[in-house]
Amino acid sequence: MLLRHANSQSPILDTCLMDNHGRPINYLRLSITDRCNLRCRYCRPEEGVPFIGHEEILSFEELERLTIIFCALGVEKLRVTGGEPFARKGCLPFLQRLRNIKGLNSLHVTTNGVETEQYLASLSELGIDSINLSLDTLDHRRFWRITRRDHFANVMQTLQDIIERRIPLKINSVILADTSDEEIIGLARLAQKFPITLRFIEKMPFSGSARPEKLVNGNLLQRLKRIFPAMKECPQSSPSTARIYSLPRYKGSIGIIHGYSRLFCSTCNKVRITPTGMLKTCLYDNGVLDLKKMLRSGADNGQIEAAILYCIQKRCINGHEAELLAKRDKEPSMASIGG
Repeated sequence: MLLRHANSQSPILDTCLMDNHGRPINYLRLSITDRCNLRCRYCRPEEGVPFIGHEEILSFEELERLTIIFCALGVEKLRVTGGEPFARKGCLPFLQRLRNIKGLNSLHVTTNGVETEQYLASLSELGIDSINLSLDTLDHRRFWRITRRDHFANVMQTLQDIIERRIPLKINSVILADTSDEEIIGLARLAQKFPITLRFIEKMPFSGSARPEKLVNGNLLQRLKRIFPAMKECPQSSPSTARIYSLPRYKGSIGIIHGYSRLFCSTCNKVRITPTGMLKTCLYDNGVLDLKKMLRSGADNGQIEAAILYCIQKRCINGHEAELLAKRDKEPSMASIGG
């Protein structure tokens, strides 16, 4: 459903995209590539997965057109992801073009930090609204064991430079079965020293494994409350996948993303587009609309809008329902979905 104010004279202004469960949709995650310079064990199998052919990936022009369409429908926030977005040549000029799209109020990027440092001056000049940096450990050797690549120094340099440039920063840390309390405490110290948000994430079933593994997440909130007994939940003015907590004498905050528990579904305000142009109205579905096929078969913007609206009205109530309907016998790679 697309709601417009009664006095609206524009198809772009005063819009509110609403799903069939009454949840407003104003946030789009746009994955521009499945390529990545890390091989994180919770995202790809050790032997890797075949990269998608270049001709199967949406062009920057197609991605820009889809962003314009979604902003016309009421999307105000956009996050560019991958894979690793800066692994795709032309990512920065693309971000600069996105900044000029009518209706887009905030632009964000998620990165692993391996090659990002060289772009930070331009991102700061662009006025990027925030950067999400993936970082699961502060130990060099463990970083290699998790990512299967030796790029720890690059990522730490990127982290330091983001903080020095005062670009709003969130660090995403996946909690694995062998993540120790000491490691969690060490990561949290970053939020103690700097005005950033350190978000701990439940491991999700998107490792590209041929056989779905049984996840052992436990109760992450209970664990963090044991480690940080003084943590206090912060009120939030807008929907978020993360629950945010303050701690005494911390310049920043810590958070929890219940990606596997799916405790945030009732307020989920986002949809995704994969590198190959599949619209996902839930992280756990198989894709609900082939936007690439529509773009390349000559569909006009009105036809694409109508198809998007139809899919938004068929949205699952939560990720559990979406996963049940997907009936997957293997795990997709998070890089192919868009992190």
